[in-house]
Amino acid sequence: MIRETIVTTQSLDGRVHIAPLGLIVEGEHLVIAPFRPSQTLDNLRANPHAVVNYTDNVLVFAGCLTGRRDWPVHPADQVPGAALDGALAHAELKVVAVTEDEQRPRFRCAVLHEAVHAPFHGFNRAQAAVVEAAILVSRLHMLPPEKIEREIAYLQIAVDKTAGPRERQAWGWLMDRIAEHQASAGPE
Repeated sequence: MIRETIVTTQSLDGRVHIAPLGLIVEGEHLVIAPFRPSQTLDNLRANPHAVVNYTDNVLVFAGCLTGRRDWPVHPADQVPGAALDGALAHAELKVVAVTEDEQRPRFRCAVLHEAVHAPFHGFNRAQAAVVEAAILVSRLHMLPPEKIEREIAYLQIAVDKTAGPRERQAWGWLMDRIAEHQASAGPE
């Protein structure tokens, strides 16, 4: 099972990096598998801790993929790191094992601390569509344009029917990013 989350990592000099990541659930452990190269990977190597942030604010997912990474954070409770302000809950992790891989090393993590900050009222379809679109945007360089267009057309239905202001703004950011990508790719 993979959980779509916002992961914060911290460099040794204290700089916090915020990234949307799907975490692999393996029993009581969570596995972070960042692509090479990435700031998340560099930070985990330097400081083997992370904070998993559970949020229903899809602006954070979309923002991180469209150059908007400046989200408020506060110090984690038990690990050298930071938790996302406004997260519904967070878990503080320590890396206990690393499996090297040329493309995506796997950092197996133990949960050291968990905290719940607010109730989760569930996702509406637009929130789920934004998360799916964010995943597509993170893979624009790997996917054929036809697949992206087909997926976005389907996801647009959920946004049109169920989105609130946050979801519409996040969707707009992602659609702008896709348009930029398509313009830079040029005509076929």
